Amino acid sequence: MGTRDIYILAIESSCDETSASVIYNGKVLNNIVATQSVHEKYGGVVPELASRAHQENIVPVVSEALSSAGISKNQLSAIAFTRGPGLMGALLVGVSFAKSLAQALDIPLIEVNHMQAHVLAHFIEDPKPSFPFLCLTVSGGHTQLVLVKDHLEMEVIGETRDDAVGEAFDKTAKLLGLPYPGGPLIDRYAKEGNPKAFQFPVTRMPGLDFSFSGIKTAVLYFLQDKMKENPNFIQENLPDLCASIQYTLIEMLRIKLEEASKKLKIKEIAIAGGVSANSGLRNTLTQLAKKKGWNLYIPKFEYCTDNAGMIAIAAHYKFLKEEFSSLDVTPLAKMKI
Repeated sequence: MGTRDIYILAIESSCDETSASVIYNGKVLNNIVATQSVHEKYGGVVPELASRAHQENIVPVVSEALSSAGISKNQLSAIAFTRGPGLMGALLVGVSFAKSLAQALDIPLIEVNHMQAHVLAHFIEDPKPSFPFLCLTVSGGHTQLVLVKDHLEMEVIGETRDDAVGEAFDKTAKLLGLPYPGGPLIDRYAKEGNPKAFQFPVTRMPGLDFSFSGIKTAVLYFLQDKMKENPNFIQENLPDLCASIQYTLIEMLRIKLEEASKKLKIKEIAIAGGVSANSGLRNTLTQLAKKKGWNLYIPKFEYCTDNAGMIAIAAHYKFLKEEFSSLDVTPLAKMKI
């Protein structure tokens, strides 16, 4: 097979999205995602239900990816999958499926680190950042500052010591009585509120690390006090509360990103992960980029949340270097970049 026709099928199943994507010579042809709505009534992702839903979704999602790419499975050059980090049961479905298919077709298997893939989502479409660049990776499970030296060479230079920022959004949303997932709802209400209405503490950690557990506690005690005076306090102040919480969380991210840029003298700045879909964060960083003379890169909305397109682009670079996995590969719930 010449280098002219490299088709890779990529599978993502780390949490509650079952996704498949086909990439052809480095161009992502599609990004099929089946979202699981089963978790909404439980106020969070239930691992057992997530893995069951992946089992139901994976065959139709993969079939759709192949048919919309206009190819048969026999034209595939490799199968890629998320090895971790993520929920063990959810990962197992994707890993087992990928291994079986690669073995049946007798083609290479490519394991992808989910967090590395979030960063590489920037290479799916133009404009692409140039190396080295800084990537703020923000999601429900992770908050990291990553120094990206090359497609497959990255170093975490700062990370959260406790909750991820996405988790802080969801947990404070729960305190406000908003349904799961609460992060996008905070973003929506914040647009109508005053970000300076209420002041919450900005936690300062040494170096480039973050901490988001403090704001959750601060919001809890603040609401308890206010509700004693006025039981309708939340309903009457919801937009202002959301705007103030969002402002504080974004402030913590902004401070560390600015510090890292200054310290490393890097003006190529990217954001990735589910929380990079937050309009408040996008606006803050867009304004900051103008002020600081940064080149700012934000992926398209569909490549911010968990998706197989980002797994596919990561797999493309690994395929070129012939970084293949053996068939005895197992998923990892925790996995460093």
